[in-house]
Amino acid sequence: MPLLAIPYPAIDPVLIDIGPFPIRWYALAYVFGLILGWLYARWIVRRDGFWGATPRPTAASLDDLLVYTALGVILGGRIGYVLFYNFGYYLTHPAEVIAVWKGGMSFHGGLAGASLAIVVFARRNQVKALSVADIVACTVPIGLLLGRIANFIKPELWGRVSDVPWAMVFPDAGPLPRHPSQLYEAGLEGLVILVLMHGAMRAGVLMRPGLAAGIFGIAYGLARIACEFFREPDPQLGFLFGGATMGMLLSLPVIAAGVVLIVAARWQPRASP
Repeated sequence: MPLLAIPYPAIDPVLIDIGPFPIRWYALAYVFGLILGWLYARWIVRRDGFWGATPRPTAASLDDLLVYTALGVILGGRIGYVLFYNFGYYLTHPAEVIAVWKGGMSFHGGLAGASLAIVVFARRNQVKALSVADIVACTVPIGLLLGRIANFIKPELWGRVSDVPWAMVFPDAGPLPRHPSQLYEAGLEGLVILVLMHGAMRAGVLMRPGLAAGIFGIAYGLARIACEFFREPDPQLGFLFGGATMGMLLSLPVIAAGVVLIVAARWQPRASP
């Protein structure tokens, strides 16, 4: 272990108290992730060169998509965490299920909830669900970036014990320095995939519905699995088998779905202008 470790930059998880209501960085990450994603999505649908002749939703209709996906992400994320990560605890403490302010959200559950929201939105607006999924796939990394930074500020989901020079001693995580794995995830799952998806849009992937969503699925799944090697597994689950974690296992069907979407999209003719 290193003789010195980078001190954790303790940040109050509450940005400001408004009367009896604390405004937390954790909640703001979700709010700003959704808002910035919505603004970016409006910019995407206005770029005719990205779409060619492929039908897409109007910028105005994305106001409804924001509401649908917000509900899907929050409800799906919480339900996914309850079912996959801490079911035994919530089975005996059902009132705690709604205590989202205490943390506990699953990306994979949020992805399932958002997928359902996309289908509902697409049917109501008579557009292809895959094209809507492509838009969402290009904007999701913004929320991932902000969300992982919020995990670091909280702090939660810290990394495994390490002797790397940038290891940190996190509050409530014991005296040993650990990987700041939340920042690894913010960079890889958030920033890197955001740049990747932007480049893919410029390359014309939106002209084949489902292709962007497939690329995101594979990229996220691989990034999450890579980061799980540095992240401490949830204490109530630990390692499942052979060093695997729940995050790794849940990422495998996401990768598989991404492969299916890419293969299916490649069979479609590209919708040129």
